Amino acid sequence: MGAAMAQAFSRVGATVTIMGRTETPLKRQGVPYELCDVTDPTALQSAMKRARAARGPVDVAIANAGVVDSIPFEKMAPDDLNQMMAVNLNGVMNLWQAALPDMKENGWGRMIAVASTAGLKGYPYVSAYCATKHAVIGMTRSLARELARSGTTVNAICPGFVDTPLLERSIAKISESTRMTPDEAARTLKADNPQRRFIEADEVADAALWLASDGAASVNGHALSLSGGEI
Repeated sequence: MGAAMAQAFSRVGATVTIMGRTETPLKRQGVPYELCDVTDPTALQSAMKRARAARGPVDVAIANAGVVDSIPFEKMAPDDLNQMMAVNLNGVMNLWQAALPDMKENGWGRMIAVASTAGLKGYPYVSAYCATKHAVIGMTRSLARELARSGTTVNAICPGFVDTPLLERSIAKISESTRMTPDEAARTLKADNPQRRFIEADEVADAALWLASDGAASVNGHALSLSGGEI
């Protein structure tokens, strides 16, 4: 999803900086990048400072980093929740705090979190993940009210299962732990979507482009479901 969004914004002429922990996948995108870990606010602030010096102030900040693990609730340890919270919630906060000064100074900005339908409903065996995504929606709605008169909007995109390598790994894990074939496991995941399909990364990118546009100036504090009508 991050790659699709980077390419989509580049195609419409935006000056894009992507960030992540691993250099090789960042290099593949052919756009400027900075190495950092979103769970480390000091490192993220430094990366943002380098990006700002090279490419100017931040207008749009998209928090896309995320992790998920399937754990039955009774077997979940505090560290399981804390590790997902560090990336899925704290990572959003750290990025938005690093970008906010530019937006306040310019009187215009767009903060976008890539959340999940797991922020709008519950799913079995991923209670920790659902908790982190519900928290992201709560922070999005609160910050949207806080910044409502500043010219900056704050929104979340909530896709269902997106066709990415992460989903492929999840399907393989389901197949390994059950007697289902990968195709059967995929059909099980698609069953929640009334269109019986996975969401494409380009659909998430198009939603982000719209939320970043002037046409979405009145869309604030919104959790945009991309789920084929699931929720």
